[in-house]
Amino acid sequence: MRQGPAYWFPSKRYGWGWGLPTCWQGWTVFGVYLALVPLGFLIFPPHERFVEFMVFTHAVTLLLIFICWLKGEPPRWRWGD
Repeated sequence: MRQGPAYWFPSKRYGWGWGLPTCWQGWTVFGVYLALVPLGFLIFPPHERFVEFMVFTHAVTLLLIFICWLKGEPPRWRWGD
């Protein structure tokens, strides 16, 4: 049985944080995030339910950051090669 990559999200070459995913699991997480954010506009229209929209958007974003922290390369400041 083939083992997947150790990290779903590699570190960025410059700066702090993670780059685009490198495996299907990471792309799935990223795709779900990209689907949930616009869904938030439909569920919580910002002009009617701004607070709920912001809570939803922040919660989804924090969940993405948490998954990146767990499944990504350890973040640190990078200056390139």
